[in-house]
Amino acid sequence: MKKNKASTKLTSKEVLKKVLEKVQPSEKELKETEKIVKDFTSRLDSSLKSLKLDAQVFVGGSLAKKTLIKKDKYDGDIFVRFEKQKDEKKASNKQSKNKKLAKQNISELTYKALTKLKSITPKVVHGSRDYFQIQIMPRLCLEIIPVIKAGNPKQAENITDLSYHHVKYLTKKLKDKKIIQEIILAKAFCHAQKVYGAESYIRGFSGYSLELLVYYYKSFTKLLEAVSKLKKGEKLIVDIEKYYKNKNQIFMDLNESKTKSPVILIDPTYKQRNALATLSEEVFEKFKEKAQEFLKNPSESFFEKQELNLSEIKSLAEKRNLDFLLAEAETPKQEGDIAGSKLLKFFNHLCFEMQKRFEIKDKGFEYLQNKKAIYFFVVKSKKKIILTGPSEKDSENVTRFKAEHKNSFVKSGRLFAEQEIPEKLKDYLSVWLAKNKQKMNEMDISELRF
Repeated sequence: MKKNKASTKLTSKEVLKKVLEKVQPSEKELKETEKIVKDFTSRLDSSLKSLKLDAQVFVGGSLAKKTLIKKDKYDGDIFVRFEKQKDEKKASNKQSKNKKLAKQNISELTYKALTKLKSITPKVVHGSRDYFQIQIMPRLCLEIIPVIKAGNPKQAENITDLSYHHVKYLTKKLKDKKIIQEIILAKAFCHAQKVYGAESYIRGFSGYSLELLVYYYKSFTKLLEAVSKLKKGEKLIVDIEKYYKNKNQIFMDLNESKTKSPVILIDPTYKQRNALATLSEEVFEKFKEKAQEFLKNPSESFFEKQELNLSEIKSLAEKRNLDFLLAEAETPKQEGDIAGSKLLKFFNHLCFEMQKRFEIKDKGFEYLQNKKAIYFFVVKSKKKIILTGPSEKDSENVTRFKAEHKNSFVKSGRLFAEQEIPEKLKDYLSVWLAKNKQKMNEMDISELRF
């Protein structure tokens, strides 16, 4: 006779232990990656010296802090830190002598140093300051980022100029292996819930912000508990180094634009900066909701990325007699943050236009990591006409009219009824696109396919 095994619910601690085994890279993987990166940075450093450039190479991001989560493909940040010119006018006169060039040339210099390396083909990524991507091996892509040396964070000319200070601060703080594991769990959770990434088309948590938050709360679970307790609209305020006496002082000292986000995380390396200033309310609410769900019912599924089930969304829409439309948009702009931002902006513009004629019951945007994005919409047409019925004195026809039109009403002694005229979203958008080709060009959208 077989014994029935009682199903036991795992505690959050047990779940996290199992998750960590899946999301933490092995020592072997880390050592192999570190060896490749060390070899590359050594070669790049030699190249810079051969050009007599006053610049140092340092490893940043998750690689430097050992907070990488396990992936099929890894990426890493390598920074080339150039000395800042005190007098750019004077510096330009001495360029040929000491090779210390002004800030606008550091991308060009970095590219020159990279092209001197054998078997290296750098890909230029345009931004506020150009940087470069190098596919070292199928599983490892490095981003080479030129920065200006800023002894004082106030001297930073670009957000990436603060990276050195971020790495320096956290490598001192993250000495305990346990806290590093807690950070890895937090990153894996945010990746799975699609709230990870400071890019403008995501507006989520950056790796640096998660590292700071988990360090402050001492564990991933305690971070979730702190977030879960917040009331709707209440801000989470974290000042690790206690730069400010109270919350009021933070709001008085920081620029208003830096205090609008749902989390105010004072950068411990620069007190005038909110490290989560770009975090959106929508993303934070999703994070809070998932945090509450996990604490209530811990499961490994919270760390598994759920793919968008368009077939299920379409099926549910049809059951509710709603109109479903799937579209793919494309932009000619550079893939990454620029393309993603353009595609998201156009998605939001379409939603705004559609609301004039449709009730949007559900919608979704997913950037495809190139120059394309998928949009989906579930809508109900708002288009209606008013039908004129009989006089309210005509009892026989009144009964018939009311039977045919449940939403009938009386006005000035006569019956009327509203009748919906179903309008397909695809037809509406086809007409809208034909009329708004110039608008699409202005928004850098080259195509929209249904």
